[in-house]
Amino acid sequence: MSNAIERFRDAAGVLGYAVPEVRRFPEGTKTAGDAARAIGCRVDQIVKSLVFLVGDAPVLALTSGANRVDPSKLGRVAGGAEARRASPEEARAATGFAVGGTPPFGHPERVRTFLDPGLLGFEEVWAAAGTPDAVFPIAPAELVRVALAEVADFTET
Repeated sequence: MSNAIERFRDAAGVLGYAVPEVRRFPEGTKTAGDAARAIGCRVDQIVKSLVFLVGDAPVLALTSGANRVDPSKLGRVAGGAEARRASPEEARAATGFAVGGTPPFGHPERVRTFLDPGLLGFEEVWAAAGTPDAVFPIAPAELVRVALAEVADFTET
C-alpha cells in the first residue's frame, strides 16, 4: 500500500472513521468518468475533491462527478470574493496530497470544506483515498460528518 493511502487511513482513524475498503485501479481513476467506469457506479456518485483559493485561504469543494464548480458561487458561500482553482502545488500544500488523489478529509491541517448537495441523494458515494488510482466508499451523511463539510450550492446550473 502506498504511503499516501496509509496516511489517509491513519487520518481517517483519528477522525473516528474506519475506512471499509480501499479499491485500487492500476489504470487510474483520475477523472470522475474513469472512476465511475472502474467502480461500476454512476458518475454522479463520484466525489471530486477540488481545491480552490478564496483570497489566500484554501477551500475544498466536494462535488458530484456530474457537476462543475461555479467559482463565483463558491467564493460567495465561503464568504469572500470569487474563488480560483488552486495550482497543483497549492493544492498539495493545502491538503498534503497530489491532485487526482486528494481525499475529502485527512489533511495535515483543517481545510474549510463544502459539499455539493447533489451527493446527498445517494446511499453510497466514492472518493479518492490518497492516490489517483485508489478510491473508497462512504455514505454521504458520514462524509459530511467526517469532513466537517458545509452543505452548500456552489455548482453551475
